Amino acid sequence: MSTEENPAAAPRSLAEALRGRDDVSLAALLRSRPDLITPVPTDLTQLATRAGTRASVVRALERLDRFTLQTAQALAIASDPATYTELLGLMAGDDGDPAVSAALPHALGTLRAQALVWGGDDRLRLVRTARELLAPSPQHPSPTGLGPTVREAGAGISPGRVQEILATAGLPSTHDSVSALNALAGLFDDPERMSALLDQAPSESVEVLERLVWGPPYGQVTADPAPRLRWLLDRGLLLPTAPGTVVLPREVALRLRAGRAHRTTEPVPPPVEAAAAHRPQMVDATAAGQAYTALATVEELLKDWHEGGPAVLRAGGLSVRDLKRTAVALDVPEPVAAFWVELAYAAGLLASDGEADERYAATPAYDEWREEPAGERWARLATAWLAATRTPGLVGERDAKDRTLSALGPGLDRSAAPEVRHRVLALLAGLPEGAAPDAGSLLARLRWERPPRADRTGGGAPSPYARRTPAQPAEGTRGVAARAGGSGAPGYPADGASGAGGEDDLRSRLARWTLAEAEMLGVTGRGALSSHGRALIGAPPAPRRADTRTEPRGPGDKLPVHHRQTPLPPALSPAEQATAAAAAARLLDPLLPEPLDHVLLQADLTAVAPGPLERPLADVLGVLADVESKGGATVYRFTPASVRRALDAGQSAADLHAFLAAHSRTPVPQPLAYLIDDVARRHGHLRVGAASSYVRCDDDAVLNEILADKRAAGLGLRRLAPTVLAARTDPAALLEGLRAMGFAPAAESAEGDVLIARADAYRTPPRTPPEPVPDGPPVPDDTLLAAAIRAVRAGDLAFTAPRKPVGGEAGATPGELPRTTAAETLAGLQAAVLTNDTLWIGYVNAEGGASQRVIAPIRVEGGFVTAYDHTADEVRTYPLHRITGVAELAE
Repeated sequence: MSTEENPAAAPRSLAEALRGRDDVSLAALLRSRPDLITPVPTDLTQLATRAGTRASVVRALERLDRFTLQTAQALAIASDPATYTELLGLMAGDDGDPAVSAALPHALGTLRAQALVWGGDDRLRLVRTARELLAPSPQHPSPTGLGPTVREAGAGISPGRVQEILATAGLPSTHDSVSALNALAGLFDDPERMSALLDQAPSESVEVLERLVWGPPYGQVTADPAPRLRWLLDRGLLLPTAPGTVVLPREVALRLRAGRAHRTTEPVPPPVEAAAAHRPQMVDATAAGQAYTALATVEELLKDWHEGGPAVLRAGGLSVRDLKRTAVALDVPEPVAAFWVELAYAAGLLASDGEADERYAATPAYDEWREEPAGERWARLATAWLAATRTPGLVGERDAKDRTLSALGPGLDRSAAPEVRHRVLALLAGLPEGAAPDAGSLLARLRWERPPRADRTGGGAPSPYARRTPAQPAEGTRGVAARAGGSGAPGYPADGASGAGGEDDLRSRLARWTLAEAEMLGVTGRGALSSHGRALIGAPPAPRRADTRTEPRGPGDKLPVHHRQTPLPPALSPAEQATAAAAAARLLDPLLPEPLDHVLLQADLTAVAPGPLERPLADVLGVLADVESKGGATVYRFTPASVRRALDAGQSAADLHAFLAAHSRTPVPQPLAYLIDDVARRHGHLRVGAASSYVRCDDDAVLNEILADKRAAGLGLRRLAPTVLAARTDPAALLEGLRAMGFAPAAESAEGDVLIARADAYRTPPRTPPEPVPDGPPVPDDTLLAAAIRAVRAGDLAFTAPRKPVGGEAGATPGELPRTTAAETLAGLQAAVLTNDTLWIGYVNAEGGASQRVIAPIRVEGGFVTAYDHTADEVRTYPLHRITGVAELAE
């Protein structure tokens, strides 16, 4: 039992409860609520104050699972302070629920660890801000569906009317309204007397209560209520709260509910069911195939943008037209193209060049990435995806200002994305080997672990003042509107759903997108987590189907409740993540196909690559031929334009013949040899330079043919000499125009040399990958936690240690800076040096910030005191003129 549960040391405040914790417990609190040490509080009183602020409490409540949240909601409607027995009754009901009884200690321990609840089991107190957020009120209905107590609802009723209600209910009259309402509450709290009262109720009145019992508890009545309502109003079973509005008191509702605060409690997380089971070898093979496709797709995307990709929009991002072009080039739907573009950007392989005419292009890191082994290249992509906060599934939707969200543009960051991805993969890791999850059960589990906002605050409940039929109470609407996260079947992308559903809807959609993206990336295969995907998140080896159950399967499951939930693997440090990525790469490498050093040339001017090609072969063949089809075997087609492209890149006809002969398992077909020779014979026969531009050729008959061609009219050609034509267009446009006419010109430099055009010459300056947008303050590491706790403890010592003044002045109030004269300050410090005593001082820094410190002076000289500062745990030097005063610590 912790000190805060020990009746002998019952804390009187949250600060005292925190003071009774050990360092391990404080570290757990600060790790789970990192906003509490941003910045580091000066003492435990400030830490307790910060833990009770609205923003911090809301963040803590958002991270509770459903049952723990239900426990906090029950405490919000319980007495303050409450006993454990009262809380158990609200959660388990009068009949008791063994599952709730087993789970409640763990949920209450979680609330204590989060500093949302303090006090022993006989005096449980919910933090005031949490009570204000979770307690029912007309403006903010509670998910419990309960209304105010008899004392709260009857506060505005006239004393005479209160006495009339007492008399009708069969209770003796009292001398004031307070005691009358207490007597009425006592009647409703007594099961036997309450049952006797309800036995007298007309059946129509009981039906009214049944419609209100689970909330909303409010209804409207006319000035002349119906007899069934009048019977309830006369006995206080319905109390007026405003003209024409009545409410079912909380005590009455609890009696009708058999003591339960919630209609349904969920002490055990719903299991993630397996929709299908596959052989692990098949899962790994499928995932490896997807991983290889992912590498090829990213490489194809960036190869397409080698010479500078699409322009950057003025507001940032890709235009809709450029995204469509990219999707056509990759032969994928537009949302999938957005995913690959965003993945390359997150991995640092793609960025904008920053020029005046800004465009997207590959970064220098892309060249390094291409040279890495395939497994390491995949691990780099997967690691970037896992940590990225950018959400490509939102591309095409509209933001709060009705602007379209574009790929690579602003507004796509969602800080919850890494957490949801990691949690989804962790739940998959908890399934038996080769098992693919049922998406519905997976989403239900995620909603249990992080309930929607309507379940946290009751925001989804209908307004208690909504118009209803006169003289009729509220219909039997539940106090909490059921909300399912996301709509449509699982898949990528979302089925046209917009982001209007808010954060809760987004989390469900993020989970669906995670399943689809993990499959495309090769983290999963056939829906099941692969072995390399498991290594990527640092999960333990897969459980075997025969002997592993990570979830309860029925009432007979005897596992402790807190062990039934698949634990989330701890967040990995950068070094641990690098180790996990390396392990994933080692597992994936043997599953990827070995690169080939040959192709199969065919007589129809095509080449078949029966598998992935070695990089030098793939690079040259990608220039020499066009990709006609992709799949298990890639088909390349040789055309005059592709051969001319290879010649433009600096190859000669002899080089091309030798290359094909060296890398083909079949003889070079005669049509292909003729095609190369024919294009090479005409290549460079014409020369284009800058005049604006010019064409020169040793054969004036060719120039005559060009001038006579009607297609050359737009080029503005005119003869300067028998072998030279000048043009009004620039050299690039002239080259394209002549090629469109069927010629094979070559560009030349100012010196007359042929220019070699390489497709992969353009790169952006070095760029860093985009930083993920954090979801609140980062989780502190062990070193920061230890230093923060040491500073808080020392500051708390300075704040709470008993002290006595130097000289004859009265003692200072705790938390108030000591005030002594300069002479008393100097004398006190010098005496402490001689006696090795510890002093409490007030200090004002150069910025005017005041603080109090506990120091052990070492020497005083030259207007400075050198001392060991217990608050900072180090030796420091302080100017004497900045010390407001000193005081001795009491024995």
